[in-house]
Amino acid sequence: MSMASMLRLALALCILSSVVLTSSAQTCKNQTFSGNKVFTTCRDLPQLTAYLHWSYDQPSGKLDIAFIHRGITSTNRWVAWAINPSNTLEPAMVGAQALVAIPQSSGSPKFYTSSIADTRTQLTEGSISYPVSGFSGTYQNNEVTIFATLTLPNGTTSIVHVWQDGTTTSDSTPQEHSHESSHANSKEVLDLVSGTSQVASGIGSRQRRRNTHGVLNAISWGILMPTGAVIARYLKVFKSADPAWFYLHITCQVSAYIVGLSGFGTGLKLGSDSEGIEYDTHRALAIVLVTFATLQVFALFLRPNKDHKLRFYWNIYHHLVGYATIIISIVNVFKGFEALGDFVGDRYKNWKHAYIGIIGALGGIAVFLEAYTWMVVLKRKQIENKTSNGVNEANGANGYGSRP
Repeated sequence: MSMASMLRLALALCILSSVVLTSSAQTCKNQTFSGNKVFTTCRDLPQLTAYLHWSYDQPSGKLDIAFIHRGITSTNRWVAWAINPSNTLEPAMVGAQALVAIPQSSGSPKFYTSSIADTRTQLTEGSISYPVSGFSGTYQNNEVTIFATLTLPNGTTSIVHVWQDGTTTSDSTPQEHSHESSHANSKEVLDLVSGTSQVASGIGSRQRRRNTHGVLNAISWGILMPTGAVIARYLKVFKSADPAWFYLHITCQVSAYIVGLSGFGTGLKLGSDSEGIEYDTHRALAIVLVTFATLQVFALFLRPNKDHKLRFYWNIYHHLVGYATIIISIVNVFKGFEALGDFVGDRYKNWKHAYIGIIGALGGIAVFLEAYTWMVVLKRKQIENKTSNGVNEANGANGYGSRP
């Protein structure tokens, strides 16, 4: 073996050993605390390079914790660990009772408690629903440690806890944390007695229902409904498309209505399962939307014949309600994207961009067809005028033009 090969092998072994040592060091079982402080149980948390140590006396409800968060490389950061009394994972932040630490450029970190009222909180300092004592901590070697003793309600065996970090302003005011998957998933159900942890069974299904709700409504109200309107407005100009355009129009609108009702139902279920989360504008627009669409469906069965005197007024009603429904549909789809952003941040940004692209393409097609169909209509009128003039001239030449 050459000297170069031996050097490469030695370097590889050094790197491998350092990785192994580092990975073995980054476990809660190897962490120690000053003052010979010892906890009965610890857990390597699955997100954000964080660790939780605790001792729990169930009869008294006393919970001693040490929360460690690594990778805090600057003092313009905040770290928080919280318990949600409602035992709700969706969203775990709303209603959570937090212990907050903000490293300082000089001296020990700033520690305070905060009751989180909504997803846009700035971790305002205030009291929490649990009695807290021994609240302290350290910041050293890019690592924040929070110590505290909380008194939990009698009979508590498990908790929903959440942990986060984020940036602060120059005056140490916490800003909103990132919504990347590591932050969105930094929550779990923790059994304080056994030390086991699990994600609540409902969170996965609720996430799937949220995705289903968004897809159903974006496709039905946001795409099929406008497509049906484009078909009705422009294809009926072409005589060869009659009556095919009518059946295509009905197919699109009825399909949109049926699929949209399914999306509306999943939205109602999501709302009932998400206590404390309210999107009043999104819900109100959805109710108006379903009402208008239902009126359109019933109006289809009351449509007068073409030569009926009420057909003119029916057409006005049908167009006004129809275009209003489409406008509300598109607006509410974007309201839905805003609601998703409150839960998971930018994870659905690609969905939003895709929808903007689809609606933009549909709008471009509508503009093109608007110009083209006007050209067709004007050209058809010119031909009809020429034909009418030619017939009149021919009738006059045959002696019929002078007849009363």
